[in-house]
Amino acid sequence: MSHDSVFDLACDLIARPSVTPEDCGCQTMMAERLHHLDFHIEPMIFADTTNLWARRGTTSPLFCFAGHTDVVPSGPTEQWQTPPFEPTVIDGFLYGRGAADMKGSLAAMLTATQRFVSDYPDHRGSIAYLITSDEEGPFINGTTKVIDTLEAREEKIDYCIVGEPSSTERLGDVVKNGRRGSLTGDLVIHGIQGHVAYPHLSDNPVHRAAPILAELTQVHWDNGNEFFPPTSFQIANINAGTGASNVIPGQLNVQFNFRYSTQVTDHQLVEQVRHMLDTHALNYSLDWTYNGQPFLTDSGELVEAVKYAVHTTTGYHTQLLTTGGTSDGRFIAKTGAQVIELGPVNATIHKINECVRVSDLETLEQTYYEILKRLLA
Repeated sequence: MSHDSVFDLACDLIARPSVTPEDCGCQTMMAERLHHLDFHIEPMIFADTTNLWARRGTTSPLFCFAGHTDVVPSGPTEQWQTPPFEPTVIDGFLYGRGAADMKGSLAAMLTATQRFVSDYPDHRGSIAYLITSDEEGPFINGTTKVIDTLEAREEKIDYCIVGEPSSTERLGDVVKNGRRGSLTGDLVIHGIQGHVAYPHLSDNPVHRAAPILAELTQVHWDNGNEFFPPTSFQIANINAGTGASNVIPGQLNVQFNFRYSTQVTDHQLVEQVRHMLDTHALNYSLDWTYNGQPFLTDSGELVEAVKYAVHTTTGYHTQLLTTGGTSDGRFIAKTGAQVIELGPVNATIHKINECVRVSDLETLEQTYYEILKRLLA
């Protein structure tokens, strides 16, 4: 099989309007190429989400490329300088929705794998792909379900590269070796609605809540560590009242979020918040959404391979960071896998006129190739 160019594959993927949870044939195209490389192809469809598990080899260590074919909506197409699903090169940049997040990475993974398998057909261990169409959406039927399936049959990933756009100024300057946990609380403070002229007949939940909300914003939850900043508590949404100036509201709704380090657990955060609320003698209800546990790959063969590969292909040393939001890496890391996120510059992701430097696609392919070579050749 002739090798595709990373540019051609990126254009093929970008041209498919695979807005979450749609895949638009992206995974079929990838599976066809992997099948020619002797990968065992296993589609996994859960509800509205298309997933792909493909594996070459049966022995360990198992190296996995992970990523997603879905993209966020384009937004107003008239604001794009070129149609968002018509890949176009302008001044050395490839424009299109998903160019950086993360169809460029998928193309680089495929071409790197094609070249590696051609050069090392009898490589040690196994290579796998875990691809979903649910990363930008509710993340219910995507990577987490595939991992559940693999865990049930005791199929363990040892090393995983997630193709999220980790770079900031230039390709490879930053790789993510972990992510903070995310925990959301939906708090309702119950009061008694009434007329503002008769406050003694009412119970204002906004007044009740003000001291505890101020207290929560001032708590020092932990000190963080070498890789993580201290845990952050932020109020995201707050709502009360009927819109009328003469009505005391009957309840206050507050939504808040923790981004937390590996120095604290979600259980500890939940218990501390409950304890603080109880000390204020509030009538409240509180629901929690566990968005993801923190994870950290602070050392090991994968970290060393990534650092070596980035330096080999770019000439400079990468920086290990855990900043940013959550990623599907959290579902893979919980199995004990070493997980690193490495992908294009993230300056334009989710924006109008999303783009990736064409030369960065070639550099990323070479970097992925060097990682495979270091770990499996």
